[in-house]
Amino acid sequence: MSKDPSTKVGAVLAHANEIVSMGFNGFPRGVKDDDRLLDRGKKYQLIVHAEMNALLRAGTRAKNAKLYLYQLPPCCACAKHLVSAGISEVVFCNCPVPDRWVSDITDSLCLLSEAGIYSRSITLWDLDGPEDQ
Repeated sequence: MSKDPSTKVGAVLAHANEIVSMGFNGFPRGVKDDDRLLDRGKKYQLIVHAEMNALLRAGTRAKNAKLYLYQLPPCCACAKHLVSAGISEVVFCNCPVPDRWVSDITDSLCLLSEAGIYSRSITLWDLDGPEDQ
């Protein structure tokens, strides 16, 4: 659902195998998707991350939920909110992380660990699945 031309991130919060809420990276509700998406500086200033959109939509139902992220682990700013919301686990794709985000994501994963939140990466198979299935 993300309109970001360079990085599409999606998030699903689930509790007891039921979806609590979903989010994607994009401008706040009511703000037009326009050329600002092409200006990295402006985009970063305005965009709401997928994790935050999912948390905002979940409200108090986020407590003890698992967060599933497509594409990237959470940034440090989002990790702070995940800890405060009481998320129990973060699952993200084992995808390459741009060099400019490595330090921030390393700090994020350390923060989650220190707060007792289990985080793990998973490998996604292509649409056909593994050859040996």
